[in-house]
Amino acid sequence: MKEYLVPTKDAVSEFVEKRSKFIGHIFQTDTEEAALARLQQMREIYRDATHNVYAYILRDGAVRFSDDGEPGGTAGMPVLQVLQREELFNVTCVVTRYFGGILLGAGGLVRAYAHSAKLTVDAAGKSCKRVWTNLYIPCPYSWFERMKTEIAAVGGIVRNTEFAAEVELDLLLPSAITQAFQERITDLSAGTIESLITGQEYRAFPISEP
Repeated sequence: MKEYLVPTKDAVSEFVEKRSKFIGHIFQTDTEEAALARLQQMREIYRDATHNVYAYILRDGAVRFSDDGEPGGTAGMPVLQVLQREELFNVTCVVTRYFGGILLGAGGLVRAYAHSAKLTVDAAGKSCKRVWTNLYIPCPYSWFERMKTEIAAVGGIVRNTEFAAEVELDLLLPSAITQAFQERITDLSAGTIESLITGQEYRAFPISEP
């Protein structure tokens, strides 16, 4: 199963450019039906808006965008290009515009719609969906800080920490690097710390904070 990036959460952003208000929404949508449902939802909420521009990208290959009445290539495509640069999949972004009476020109529209999309992506954060290995590691208290450093260095996630006779760590590691990590911990501790694989999960975890 391949890994890919998705929005960590649904998010909204807003900014004003020359009295035009741009409202961005982003959603994780796993199917085209879900993407279209979100678009319809935004059209209903912002039915009085001048434009409801959108773009979505799905893992199954579906890629769609619309300028919704803006000059061709000035709205939907810039939003789509932001999603592509951010390497997101299963994502729908809708940017709503309330016209403020001042024309922005083609270049101004491209910049405004791209800026709105980027603000919204940043507000959502990004998560990586991949195969993760569950690992259990008991270690002496004297090793606790070093273990946290080693886990963070390989993009691991500590899910639970128990403080008993030893520190017991329940963590997730990207499966591709699990064996190398186990070998490194064994070498660093001269064989005194052993880890145990307890399972695997295919799911998304944040790699950037919203």
